[in-house]
Amino acid sequence: MSGSSVPRVLVFDSGIGGLSVAACVHERLPAAAMVYLADNDAFPYGSQPESVVIERCCALIARALEQYPCDAVVVACNTASTIALPHLRAIIKVPVVGVVPAVKPAAAQTLNQRIGILATPATVRRPYLDELVREFASHCLVGRVGHPGLVQWAEGLARGVAVPQAELDSALASLREAKVDTVVLGCTHYPLLLDSLKQSLPEVRFWVDSGDAIARRVEWLLAQTGRSVDAQGQDDAMCPPVAVAIFSGEIPEGITEFMAGLGLQPKEVTGSWPGDS
Repeated sequence: MSGSSVPRVLVFDSGIGGLSVAACVHERLPAAAMVYLADNDAFPYGSQPESVVIERCCALIARALEQYPCDAVVVACNTASTIALPHLRAIIKVPVVGVVPAVKPAAAQTLNQRIGILATPATVRRPYLDELVREFASHCLVGRVGHPGLVQWAEGLARGVAVPQAELDSALASLREAKVDTVVLGCTHYPLLLDSLKQSLPEVRFWVDSGDAIARRVEWLLAQTGRSVDAQGQDDAMCPPVAVAIFSGEIPEGITEFMAGLGLQPKEVTGSWPGDS
């Protein structure tokens, strides 16, 4: 428990992609406070051995909770959610919410039974994505794109670097040719690229991510633990949405302004954390 008058939620990712989820949590629970924790010193997690992801994820979150007690933890990273959740739940007492590519809702929405899945190369290779497709989208033609550039382009947005539209168009050519009408944003970085993605695939009708579902789950968990909050519970002028943004590496250039643009103005930003690790 955070011990504060309003609930506090820790949102964790390897980079800035989790901000897309944090924005959904803030939209649904505007009076809740948040701690944003990014292990950008080890970004991207998809290129790390599983043992490293588990160790870093668990150690960083446990340490953050010691310093900033929270009422719920969101692991807003597909790679970490796939391999680290059981280990994390074994060492912390607060509820943990992971993220899963939104294949099920996409299969329910598509009108022409043609779905595209955008994910990291690591997620595209993982058997659990095969299982999601088999369970929920076996009646659909499913195209997958695991392009390493997308997360890097999303990270660049915080520094004011424009998305290379021609490269993005090329990366998504197979989905355009397949005439998909629904695309799963299978990485939390990808909603940050939505404007550019829509330019590349203007015929897509439905863009589906997990942010809203995660926010609803957090709301439910807080209610179950007696930590529900109404919109009047916090003075927005006195309490920015993000109490602190913590980066294990250097503070990304332009991150404060980027977060403010998402409605996630941080009260404090710290980097190279924990400094003695």
